[in-house]
Amino acid sequence: MIILETERLMIRNWQDRDRELFFEINSDETVMKFFPFRRDRAEADAFFDWIQKLITETGLGFYALELKISGETIGFCGLARTDLEPHIPLNTVEIGWRLAPRFWGKGYINEAAVALLRHGFETLKLDEIVSFAVHDNVRSTSVMRRIGMQRDTANDFEHPRVPESHPHLKRHVLYRMTASDWRRRQ
Repeated sequence: MIILETERLMIRNWQDRDRELFFEINSDETVMKFFPFRRDRAEADAFFDWIQKLITETGLGFYALELKISGETIGFCGLARTDLEPHIPLNTVEIGWRLAPRFWGKGYINEAAVALLRHGFETLKLDEIVSFAVHDNVRSTSVMRRIGMQRDTANDFEHPRVPESHPHLKRHVLYRMTASDWRRRQ
């Protein structure tokens, strides 16, 4: 299932041929630097199956990003419902991403994220899209700013699923964009 196309990317549901890349980005120390865990192969495969099913059933999830020029899968970017109450209301839609390091610095996430914001606001008619990351995750927060999201400092939060064994990963910053913000930027 193709969700969207951009100049350089196909944004689509996952296919079995993507499992190796999915495992790579979920177990890589650099990619997962701001997460308290790395997934082993069985955990990555279970997460892969869950996301693939979620996208098929709801149309939302973290979609595979494929380079049009080569057909290579490079990571993901997507829209998904959050479940971080009381910090973020149930069913709020977040935008998130993860990319294999060899594809960093080429603007792929910005390209995919802007297309997905457009899709979220113009096609899905969402009122708001949020994004959040560990406070020190400058790469992700820079993307949030570049795609036009605004920091909501009053609602930064301690992530409830980050274990106490990783206190440096608990503090998360929250960024938001409303449909009216999106329209003003167009």
